[in-house]
Amino acid sequence: MDYDEPDGKTVELALTKIPATGESIGAVFLNPGGPGGSAFDYAKAADIVVSPAIRESFDIVGVDPRGVGKSEPVRCLSDAEIDAIFAADGTPDTVEEGREIVEDSSYVAEACEVNASELWKYMDTVSVARDMDIARAALGEPVLNYIGKSYGTALGATYAELFPETVGRMVLDGVLPTHFSQEEVTFGQAVAFESAFEHFAQECAASGSCPFDGDAADVATQLRAFLADLDTEPLPTADGRELTESLGNYAVISFLYFPDGDYPRLRDALKQAVDNRDGTALLALVDERTSRSVDGRYLDNSTDSFYAVSCADRPFDGDEARVMQLVDDWQMEAPTFGEALAWGLLVCADWPAASTGSDSPTRAAGAPPILVVSTTGDSATPHSWGLALAQSLEDGHLVTWDAVNHTAYREGSTCVDDAVDAYLLAGKVPPSDLVCD
Repeated sequence: MDYDEPDGKTVELALTKIPATGESIGAVFLNPGGPGGSAFDYAKAADIVVSPAIRESFDIVGVDPRGVGKSEPVRCLSDAEIDAIFAADGTPDTVEEGREIVEDSSYVAEACEVNASELWKYMDTVSVARDMDIARAALGEPVLNYIGKSYGTALGATYAELFPETVGRMVLDGVLPTHFSQEEVTFGQAVAFESAFEHFAQECAASGSCPFDGDAADVATQLRAFLADLDTEPLPTADGRELTESLGNYAVISFLYFPDGDYPRLRDALKQAVDNRDGTALLALVDERTSRSVDGRYLDNSTDSFYAVSCADRPFDGDEARVMQLVDDWQMEAPTFGEALAWGLLVCADWPAASTGSDSPTRAAGAPPILVVSTTGDSATPHSWGLALAQSLEDGHLVTWDAVNHTAYREGSTCVDDAVDAYLLAGKVPPSDLVCD
């Protein structure tokens, strides 16, 4: 559990291996991101997650990170407490409301201290990367072949920095920098989500079924106003909960990831809310992305583990005054979500479990070529982050997908899929700075 005390308590990990459909040439480990996503379940969906060629040639391995999914999951919060956190006002209008956010922000760590096992203090990414090397060795794999998406790229990059000599073929898709502060990551995402929000507004205006009138700029203005109005006039829903401003923001921001599937559903849910003054459909989108069942139970511990990992890796060293300054600074570039995301930083303030990660860019000196994949219009992991990682790696190679989407492999680009498969199967790196349409 604590790598500073290797003879102390241990952690049991859940691992699954899906055999190759043909003759196996080795194993590929997967991680879907989060943090808090289940790699075990992700591997079970291998037929969708990777191409038929990769399924034929590789065993697919998923290891739930410590404290996540099936690997001794930590639970800090009750279902009712998670409901309350998601619904709470995240954009204070008065000094009193600001004080309430400050007081409430310390609750997650306090709840972990009281309710969770001791493991919650040891869920940092450096520890998870060390676990991955033990899993690799336990399976008898000489190297770690790996596909990591979103947060999974931070895990992969950390592994490559710690164990460059056992890196095999590593694909890092949708880069989350390992050395950025919580403030830097949050601002980068606020700006990227703003761009995706404007893209959604453009698509909505052109759809013929948008609940708001006018062109893209008009739609964006009206949608921001709709969300802001939920602060004083939350919408009723079928199960008795209210759609608050925070829940409305969450519904929108969490359906800006995958335009082909997300945009039509978000547009329809917004139409029901605007036309019928009914927040049921928007709240259902939130429930879907947070694994909340219709009976009010959260079916996994992704919320608890998201905080446990994120705040350990990147504790916020600011206070209320710093947040108020950031709200002003971010307003121009991220008017839709910047304020709420800035106030959200306080959850990680004075976090009691600190990571041992590096504050320097990843080099992975001595590792073989590593393939970085990045999307120009990624709402959660900006393209600039992927470009920077490819440049900082001693032997990094970048594939860019010119599209709006979170991550790229197996998301609709044959060009990207072919480049990733050629690298995994034969170690062939793509031409310098390959750009796929």
